[in-house]
Amino acid sequence: MYFPHTTLFDPPAVAAAPTHDQDQLKATIRIARVICIMGVVYVHAWTGLVGHNLTDLDHSAQGMLRWTLMELFGHSAVPLLSIISGWLVAGSLRKRPWRQFILNKVRTILAPMVLWNALAILFVSSAAWLGWIEAPMPTTLRWTIDELFCLWTPDDINVQMPFLRDLFVCMLAAPLLVRMPSRALVMLSLAGFGLTIAGYPIFILLRPSILSFFALGIIARRTGAHRNVAKWPIALSALPYAGMAALSIWIHATNSIADNSQLASALDLIMRATAAAFYWALAWRLAASRLSAPLLRMEPYAFLMFCSHLIMIWLLGPLIGRVTGPLGSPLFPAFLLLQPVLVMLAAIGLGRVILLGSPPAAKILSGGRLGTIGAGQAFSGAAQPNSSSRKFVMARQLLRSASG
Repeated sequence: MYFPHTTLFDPPAVAAAPTHDQDQLKATIRIARVICIMGVVYVHAWTGLVGHNLTDLDHSAQGMLRWTLMELFGHSAVPLLSIISGWLVAGSLRKRPWRQFILNKVRTILAPMVLWNALAILFVSSAAWLGWIEAPMPTTLRWTIDELFCLWTPDDINVQMPFLRDLFVCMLAAPLLVRMPSRALVMLSLAGFGLTIAGYPIFILLRPSILSFFALGIIARRTGAHRNVAKWPIALSALPYAGMAALSIWIHATNSIADNSQLASALDLIMRATAAAFYWALAWRLAASRLSAPLLRMEPYAFLMFCSHLIMIWLLGPLIGRVTGPLGSPLFPAFLLLQPVLVMLAAIGLGRVILLGSPPAAKILSGGRLGTIGAGQAFSGAAQPNSSSRKFVMARQLLRSASG
């Protein structure tokens, strides 16, 4: 059974774009993923400090640098990734039965989430038990189950995984969402934003705003808004983002709305939305630039980076921190700025090692991004014919020449 993605309440479908435009759109999606996931690292970057030792430095020069990187590069990730997911699902549900669609999301979202959470408990908690680092350790069976599946609360170790948890819930609802009229999706999106601002906890979604942005992605596909936003003048995309960024930095520096959590949540959502629009427009331009090739070569490893980066930061951050020192040390800003690059390089190395050892394991741990091609091909781009195929082609050409 297939589900149409439009209804009588929706505008006519946008005409198919030229091939070049479609290619640029596909590259834009892949590059946006790389930008977003590298930005997430700033949100979870190693600082070497916890509790009041960390908050005491919030208004220092390095503390402001860390917070600015989190706001400018990290907080756009979840909205834009959610919008992209909604945009993609609006097309993929037209091409496959819903049962096949759900099973695919189990393989590419739920299974990697659970496996990486299990690996986090194994490696990070073991390191804490051995006294190497300070990190959460299993205390009860309930904690362990919750840490694996993100059932009730966000994870304590892999704190990024609630996004995959809520995204999977959105995928379960996607067969219904793509049949809803756009007006209903707008109302659903506003409801999610309202719950986020009000701070009402709901069991189904840990972060209701993820559903809101997911629904906006479906609407964007129907209306062609993704192309319109991408083709805005870059200054037009940057202006709202820069304005909200300046406002956020001023609010953080002055601590002016600390007692108004609802206003802070509302401004945070606006900041995230403007950041998502800007980085989408930026990714569109990068897709048509010389930088597209290296960014596209990184993209197969981006999901692996997303899932594994907290394990790397928990385990490797303290080792590098012995050289640079924690937040407040002279060398720390350089380490902070380089953390996304270092984590990406580590993820590429990890992916290639897993590919060499077990392509099936690489496939499931990367959400299907790795494992279907060789380790060298995964980083070099397109798959190349093997040596036997090339010999066969050369022999056939020689026979044709001889017969001629």
